[in-house]
Amino acid sequence: MLNKNKIRCLVIDDEPPAREMLTQYIAGVETLELTGTCSNAVEAISFLKQNPADLLFLDIEMPQLLGTSFIRTLKNPPKIIFTTAYRKYAVEGFELNAVDYILKPISFERFLQAVNKVLEMNFNHVPSAQPATENKNAESNSFLYFRADRKMIKIFFRDILFIEALKDYIKIVKTDSKTIVTKYVLSTLEEMLPASEFLRIHKSYIIAINKIESYHADSIQIAKHELPIGRFYKNDVSRVLNASSATN
Repeated sequence: MLNKNKIRCLVIDDEPPAREMLTQYIAGVETLELTGTCSNAVEAISFLKQNPADLLFLDIEMPQLLGTSFIRTLKNPPKIIFTTAYRKYAVEGFELNAVDYILKPISFERFLQAVNKVLEMNFNHVPSAQPATENKNAESNSFLYFRADRKMIKIFFRDILFIEALKDYIKIVKTDSKTIVTKYVLSTLEEMLPASEFLRIHKSYIIAINKIESYHADSIQIAKHELPIGRFYKNDVSRVLNASSATN
């Protein structure tokens, strides 16, 4: 994690409703902690001198100093999620190594996707000096948050059997036989899951590789579920499974 306990967040936006909305969103995710809000970039410069932050939710078009210009004044900027009503700054935003670029109005689901990108980045970053045992522990404790049943649910990667697309939603099937249905795009989630642990086998399915019990040319068996292998995914599935078999 960026912080041993929580990710310290600073919201910078000249619009009070936007600050209030992000404050509420941050409060809904237990891994995040709001350290403060600022109405402009100049105020944020002074705030950061006394209050360290791990993640900035940063508007761009603000009085006195643009958010993109503000980032260039920082020697070691925190992680950045741009929150703006303007598409025109997107390229510049990503050139500044932003984690994400969210267009207003911001839904909670879109906010959560951006936050999960921050979480995923930190889980996958393990210094090369760490022993292999620590690497394995870091992987086994990796998780993402999803909104379901009007609450935030933490899902550990190790507890996932497979994920199924349901139009605008996904269903996460867990090892304890419980399922979580949440609004999410399967392709977006695919990018956030480690390729060493998860495999897309069909336009509607992502599976946990280590949960496979058996397979043949057209399907994979996981627990009591037989999942189809899409014809456009067969080559990738065959390559991954053959490589996995060779190492066992």
